[in-house]
Amino acid sequence: MKRPVLVDSASALIDERIKELGDWRGKMLAKVRTIIRQADPAIVKEWKWRTPVWSHGGIVCTGETYRSVVNMTFAKGAKKAAARTVT
Repeated sequence: MKRPVLVDSASALIDERIKELGDWRGKMLAKVRTIIRQADPAIVKEWKWRTPVWSHGGIVCTGETYRSVVNMTFAKGAKKAAARTVT
């Protein structure tokens, strides 16, 4: 099993991916990365499977780029939090 790339290296690899795309996909990936960091400042950036991966106590999501889409895959899907009413 391969070890994940170190955080500093992962950040550089994500920057490199954004730069090499050079079109709307790179801009979108950069925007998504900013949103993820704002949502969870303690999130860890990793580089696995030639793809950006964000983790916090396990994989949260990946950011794949394809010809016509930027795909965010969430490890636990669209998990809903149950709202409780206190009476």
